Amino acid sequence: MKNTTVLISGASIAGPALALWLARYGATVTVVERTPFLRAGGQAVDFKGETHHAVLTRMGILDEVVRRQTGGHDQTVVDAQGRPQTVIPGEFTGGDIEIRRGDLAQILYERTRDSCEYVFGDSITSLTESEGGVHVTFERGAPRTFDLVVGADGIHSNVRRLAFGPEKDYVRYLGHYYALANLDVPGGEALMYNEPGRMVALGGPKAESFFVFASPELSYDRYDVDQQQKLLVDAYRGGAWRIPELLPKVPGSPDFYMDTISRVDMNGFTKGRVVLLGDSAYGNTLGGFGTGLAIVGAYVLAGELYRSGGDHVTAFRRYDELMQPYAKVAKKTNAGPFLAPGSPRAIRMRNWTFKYVTLFSLMMKLTDRFATKIDLPDY
Repeated sequence: MKNTTVLISGASIAGPALALWLARYGATVTVVERTPFLRAGGQAVDFKGETHHAVLTRMGILDEVVRRQTGGHDQTVVDAQGRPQTVIPGEFTGGDIEIRRGDLAQILYERTRDSCEYVFGDSITSLTESEGGVHVTFERGAPRTFDLVVGADGIHSNVRRLAFGPEKDYVRYLGHYYALANLDVPGGEALMYNEPGRMVALGGPKAESFFVFASPELSYDRYDVDQQQKLLVDAYRGGAWRIPELLPKVPGSPDFYMDTISRVDMNGFTKGRVVLLGDSAYGNTLGGFGTGLAIVGAYVLAGELYRSGGDHVTAFRRYDELMQPYAKVAKKTNAGPFLAPGSPRAIRMRNWTFKYVTLFSLMMKLTDRFATKIDLPDY
């Protein structure tokens, strides 16, 4: 692949994972990232099952991921008076290995920065495909032409919009929003509290403060943090437990992020010389499989390009054939009703799930089966 040039949009997990493999196979790789720097912190992500372990091992990063893992956390579900109702085991929320998204991104960046070109603080503005490549224009940089373009830029993918069509054609809102925040809350115990259609968790596995709430789809600016913080405060007014303590801390809180719980529905991940990877292709917010799908997808996509000698038509077809069945797990879940059940009865039923060993064991077997449901080629 020495004469193949590849532009990857997105420097979170999927993009650098693909860059690692493509650089090994001899491709010339450029990664463009909209934010001006590598994003640190973020929620915890996890890996589970033999397939994920195999890919991490072949990437050469398993030991470092294990070294930086969070260790997983049991989470106690409490009522409005703070009385324990059930415990969600760390093995359910954190898989076999749990690590902060920012730490994983840093590991991948460290292993690719010397072999790949990274361009931070820029974004693609147009894609024009010709017989010989894809002509790309940028917000800041000069236009360039690449053999292939990869959209690894998340559920709100800019590349998908430019190459495939508007987001509304591929992203389905699932009825809930989530928010992550650093509210400087004392006490390190992992706790979760529910009211119908609302959840707040403190000190848990995903973030220092984690919110999920049901809502009709809202209209707001995804880049206006102040507006989003106001929406979160409004959504939790009148709440019990520690919610009155938390709400005044939301405005101006650092490391704040809010988004929809949504699912990407696509029948194919490729179009001409453009291919989608990770959440841009098969995202399902908080669905529990996103990071695993990203690293397996990167392994398969790069491997098929290598196996085909850079013939993208053949490689993309094989990528679609292998990843479509595996990525179906992303179409089977909706984390919103599980994290923020809509009624007192639904909250009790969710809690009961973790009190009965048989039900919990069944859930764990299902997640393990989904995570390993692919015949992983050896490239």
